[in-house]
Amino acid sequence: MYLRKVEGPRSVTLPDGTIMTRADLPSEKTRRWVASRKAAVVRAVTAGLILRKEALERYALSDEEFSEWETAVDQHGEVALKATALQRYRQP
Repeated sequence: MYLRKVEGPRSVTLPDGTIMTRADLPSEKTRRWVASRKAAVVRAVTAGLILRKEALERYALSDEEFSEWETAVDQHGEVALKATALQRYRQP
């Protein structure tokens, strides 16, 4: 079996005890961002599975956009990443 060489860990254990691997991340070709995909990327960066810089490059995200995702998850949980919930959690 051949394993491609990658920088950083291949898997991490999340605070809830589940194991997240690079295979759990959304595809690099993702253009439609649903809450679960956003949350997976935020969890991966927070847990140290991938670097923030790598996530920004891999998914063509701006630093500002990713920061908004992180802030929403920190303040209100993953439910705040849903498009329908943006109005409820957005600061005026």
